[in-house]
Amino acid sequence: MSYEAPRLIQVVELGAYPNFSALYQRMGFQVETINVGRKAISMLKKSKPEVVVTEFNYQFEFRDRTSHLESILAVLQPLSDIRVVVFYDKAEQDQLEPVRDRFPGFIALPYPIEEAELEAVLG
Repeated sequence: MSYEAPRLIQVVELGAYPNFSALYQRMGFQVETINVGRKAISMLKKSKPEVVVTEFNYQFEFRDRTSHLESILAVLQPLSDIRVVVFYDKAEQDQLEPVRDRFPGFIALPYPIEEAELEAVLG
């Protein structure tokens, strides 16, 4: 019987935090990194990871949304068994709250991200 490690996709657009790939691998995840929100959305439409770790990057110039996070969450919404962890800047919490209201269920961790806290959330 073969074991396939659970997949974790990390969407790193800005990456204003440490690289947690080693932590994810230590926890037994097969890690994939995507650096463009649109590519992440396309990939998530085709495959289903167990965990998605992404960022909230408020972008006021978007007409119909505040960031790529909303598009990612919209793709994942019908897949309720995928855990989603969102990193965010405390200064953007007011912009994150409407996203949380629209797409409840994700875990939001403010910067600076503590490795122990992230590990607890994923464990």
